[in-house]
Amino acid sequence: MSGRPLDVLEASLGDRVSVRLKSGEEYVGDLAGYDQHMNLVLEDVAVSQETDPTDEPSVQDTTIIRGDNVVSITP
Repeated sequence: MSGRPLDVLEASLGDRVSVRLKSGEEYVGDLAGYDQHMNLVLEDVAVSQETDPTDEPSVQDTTIIRGDNVVSITP
């Protein structure tokens, strides 16, 4: 999958993605929506901390992530 970032997000709608934040947290969930600022809406989300990888990830139903906090999105 290649192309412009928003095209990649469009192609990933409904698919499982991994989102790494500046804080080191990683969110893995189904991409339900996004906007031109790369604000993201994820559903059925598991959250893990980079600081303690032995912790079990917490699970959340729906999460909104502000695009300014995103370091990477992996489809």
